[in-house]
Amino acid sequence: MEENKEKGIADIFSDAKDYIDTRIEYTKLTAVEKGSKLIADLITSGAVVIGFMLAFLFGTFTLALFLSDILGTYTRGFGCVAGIYFIMSIIIYLIKDKYLEPGLVNLFIAKYFDKLADKDDDDEDK
Repeated sequence: MEENKEKGIADIFSDAKDYIDTRIEYTKLTAVEKGSKLIADLITSGAVVIGFMLAFLFGTFTLALFLSDILGTYTRGFGCVAGIYFIMSIIIYLIKDKYLEPGLVNLFIAKYFDKLADKDDDDEDK
């Protein structure tokens, strides 16, 4: 009877060791999954931001050339575009505390919780 107890204890230790190894492997895989999702999100968001910046830059250059053609000189056309940016900067500076910052904070929080909800849905599907 004592042999069964010792064999049972050895089995318990073996099962515990297997369980700990499995948990460590699960933690590693979860960390890799989260890291790869973060990197993928950064790459895609970066590509979108670069695309918008290039479109904005070329659109601005096109507007400056168009205004230059209408006004007769490059100086006036590019000066008008610089003036438009200056006015936009002042407006953004004046409204940033009341409208922009809270909106951006809410947007980032919503994006975080949407990703968290997607993770929970993936876990439930398994």
